[in-house]
Amino acid sequence: MKRTLILLIVFLLLGGGAFWYLSTDDERNKMTLAGSDRDFAVEDMSKLHKIFIAGRKGERTTLLRNDEGGWDVEGGGKTNPNVMNPLLEAIHNVRIKYKPSDNALKNMVNVLATQSKKVELYDKEGNLLKAYYIGGSTADERGTYIIMDGAEQPYVAEMPGFSGNLSVRFDRLGDEWRDKNLFSKKVEDIKYLSVEYPKQKNQSFILEASGSDFTVKPFYDITPEIQRPFKEGSVEACLTNFESVGAEAFRNQHSGRDSILQTIPFCSITLVNKSEDTTRAVFYPIIKETITTQDRKTGDYVTTGGYLDRYFVLRNQKDFMLAQQIVVQKVFWGYGSFYQDTNLLN
Repeated sequence: MKRTLILLIVFLLLGGGAFWYLSTDDERNKMTLAGSDRDFAVEDMSKLHKIFIAGRKGERTTLLRNDEGGWDVEGGGKTNPNVMNPLLEAIHNVRIKYKPSDNALKNMVNVLATQSKKVELYDKEGNLLKAYYIGGSTADERGTYIIMDGAEQPYVAEMPGFSGNLSVRFDRLGDEWRDKNLFSKKVEDIKYLSVEYPKQKNQSFILEASGSDFTVKPFYDITPEIQRPFKEGSVEACLTNFESVGAEAFRNQHSGRDSILQTIPFCSITLVNKSEDTTRAVFYPIIKETITTQDRKTGDYVTTGGYLDRYFVLRNQKDFMLAQQIVVQKVFWGYGSFYQDTNLLN
């Protein structure tokens, strides 16, 4: 009986020790799973003021929060919201999907070492909030490789509500981060507008705020003022077109830039808002080359091309861009558009 009691005590002590070990080991695992090497998301996005992204080939991008609460590319103006918003969404919502198996680690480490982007996130005072590497994906493209800077354990990450490779949101180069808007001004913020057609001087005009109204006059002094009745609502209709006018792409490295800028443009537009910020866009037409081909079935000759499709645009004397005629044509108003048609008066 005495021996049985002793064995029972030993068993309980050993069992308690095993329970304690397993419990503390489980707690250690939980701490690791919830540790700083897994805490990638920025919960309070109001603290985020600077994003630095570096690629393995030397590419660098710095994005800065501006005084208006938006984001700028350092030295490059406003960011493209269609690129910036998905990036911010990823920074805020990225989370760990699972810890990879040991068999998958070697490939993950190789991919992160050769394909990843380093992401550094800072607050307004320049303090580092997060720093991690992200790049590469699982075979099904539903998980993204990620590892905290200074950590040894990589993970597979995801974002709730999104199925795909998160790293593409960080993988942009140069002008791809930048806003492609040519004009983005609300009617009530516009102070001055000039539209000049070098080859159609009589259609060029200046529209200028005068109190709560606008005055319209010819751009060139030699153009006589139109004496017909003013068309009601025409000024607002014109200015509304400048609320959102976007280019298709940047072409700053275009080999023919200098020679194109030596030609006579189709139109030059200058817009000034009430804060005295000036936007200027000069449009150079791209005429599709005329091509004549013979239809193999009918033998008829068919001519294609010879029409206006796009423009090269010089924005603010700096950026060389490409814009579609179908998108920008709405801003090409003429001086006569503000006045009633003579035929309608008879």
